Amino acid sequence: MKKDMEKNFLDFLLSKAQCQEGPSGLKRASTAKLREIFNKYATKDIKGEKYMTSEDFVRGFLGLFPDNNFNEESVYLLGGVADTNKDGSISFSEFQAFEGLLCQPDALYKTAFQMFDKNGNGCVTYTEFANVIQKTELYMKVPFKLDGPFVELYFGRERNRAIPYTEFSQFLHDFHEECALEAFKLKDPSRTGYITALDFQDIMLNVKNHLLTNAVRDNLVQVAEGHKVSFPYFMAFCSLLNNMELIKRVYLNAAGGNRLEPVTKEELLHSAQTMSQITPLEIDILYQLTDALHQNGRIVYTDLSNIAPENYIKKITARLTDIKAVETPADRSAVTAVLESAYRFVLGSIAGAVGATAVYPIDLVKTRMQNQRSGPIIGELAYRNSIDCFKKVIRHEGLVGLYRGLVPQLLGVAPEKAIKLTVNDLVRDKFFDKQGNIPGWAEVLAGGCAGGSQVIFTNPLEIVKIRLQVAGEVVGGAKVRAWHVVKELGFFGLYKGARACFLRDIPFSAIYFPAYAHTKAAFADEDGYNHPLTLLAAGAIAGIPAASLVTPADVIKTRLQVVARSGQTTYSGVIDATRKIMREEGPKAFWKGTIARVFRSSPQFGVTLVTYELLQRLFYVDFGGTRPSGSELQKIGGPAIISSKNDNVDHVGGYRACLPILHGIETKFGLSLPRFQSTLTAEAMKAKKL
Repeated sequence: MKKDMEKNFLDFLLSKAQCQEGPSGLKRASTAKLREIFNKYATKDIKGEKYMTSEDFVRGFLGLFPDNNFNEESVYLLGGVADTNKDGSISFSEFQAFEGLLCQPDALYKTAFQMFDKNGNGCVTYTEFANVIQKTELYMKVPFKLDGPFVELYFGRERNRAIPYTEFSQFLHDFHEECALEAFKLKDPSRTGYITALDFQDIMLNVKNHLLTNAVRDNLVQVAEGHKVSFPYFMAFCSLLNNMELIKRVYLNAAGGNRLEPVTKEELLHSAQTMSQITPLEIDILYQLTDALHQNGRIVYTDLSNIAPENYIKKITARLTDIKAVETPADRSAVTAVLESAYRFVLGSIAGAVGATAVYPIDLVKTRMQNQRSGPIIGELAYRNSIDCFKKVIRHEGLVGLYRGLVPQLLGVAPEKAIKLTVNDLVRDKFFDKQGNIPGWAEVLAGGCAGGSQVIFTNPLEIVKIRLQVAGEVVGGAKVRAWHVVKELGFFGLYKGARACFLRDIPFSAIYFPAYAHTKAAFADEDGYNHPLTLLAAGAIAGIPAASLVTPADVIKTRLQVVARSGQTTYSGVIDATRKIMREEGPKAFWKGTIARVFRSSPQFGVTLVTYELLQRLFYVDFGGTRPSGSELQKIGGPAIISSKNDNVDHVGGYRACLPILHGIETKFGLSLPRFQSTLTAEAMKAKKL
């Protein structure tokens, strides 16, 4: 009968946990994969069936408590979140059921509930709650009155009432706020309503430490200005930290959605009163905190990110590498900076090759349209428009004709795009302030430097590519090879039209990169995170004004680099080409191929930039410098989960969220468990085993 009840309970959990995809984009792992992983870590064998112990699950599978002197009680309590039968052994059914639970939207509260539900009956009694809470570091620092009126309201005067999951979730939320009140009372035995600044710091570090970032933790006494802290101030301070996600929305409302817009106290206060219940005292404290950091009387979005408690889970994205080149930004050296540039160069090369291949047919059509002359020679107009050009290339040269000149393009575009992306990032890094902001003129300068630096690769690439692309226009002509073009031109000939290249590439990049950065920021979600599709859209949109506005320079460059056929006008330089094109063909000629250029450059840079940023997410290496905005999955800072490593290929499906959720039990509820075994605890556990 008992086994049937246990089986029915597990079946219930499995049915509730079967979600195809959770709110964080988590998909359930297959049964076969979970079975393979379970068997890898399970060390206990009962009648031929494998089981995990709490130590197998917590230390082996999750990688928590790696030290030899680990706290066995803490490991047992954490193991209980998966051990639904509470018999000390985790079966495969329980392992799979917990994986499903982790996909659910309220996984954080359910995981915490299962840690307290030591009998596994779906309710938490007062005894169960007291047994667990007394083992936490919070209770050791603030011995809360478990027989007080607050506990009676939930468990009854006789403390004989069992609380179901939904009520316990509210109790857990309220309990920690009650702990803060109890701590204030302990520091104010005379009931004056005031505590010293040092007592305030002590409470925040011991009771509310999970809400403190390094920036807040280091300025607690300064914010209090060394004076006594009143009870209303204390409550407002705690409320502010609890409501920082709401504060971010208030800021975005005041800034019109612009994360870079500085907002004054008056503007934020007005926004707070129109859309939330944030009090004026909380706004005052917020500006006291930001003034302690940079003292300019205004805040931007990054200030809020530096103050906001760490969110237990944002987006979960797989990383193929997770390398920490330096422990802290202060350890960053010149060698590290060079390695970072080399890392960006390699990823930029791959991204550039992907982007160029994706849009090469459009680039070929653009080149042929720009090279088409409007002159006195009959029959010279081979194409009516870009679509007609595309069709004729397919008809006369086949699909291969659309990729004529691709090989030299790929050989050149890899270093070209790589140096452009690397130089832009390098120059931008020099102008970021402490809040992570960069002035607009510096963004334009960085883009211009990137455009200028790429010409060393662009010009030889362009002149060879263009001559190969237009070679197919001559019916029955000799087949042109890239190497033959290089030999014919020589080293200096490869840089013919370089001035026009500078004229095109510097303005293009000066327009493109700032436009991309601001468009990407506008497309980011409330947490500042960019989905890959928003990166693609931002890259494509930024390419439209950049590509179209520099088309005249691109036309001049093309005319200078193409070999003029018999009867066609020749040009000696940029100024000569500009005069002759204007005189013979009119101003419209400078905008030839604009549509094809936009349709080529816009998607190409969209694909290139999204590939570049996704590669940095997948192959993550922390050099102690800046990361692309919108790519950070979790903020740095705040108390860390008790682990030596936080990335495991065996953490599949819902288990990808397991460590962040266990971290959330610490950061949201402050329920940190002791990491090491105390002498008394070790002796008690040893006696228990004997």
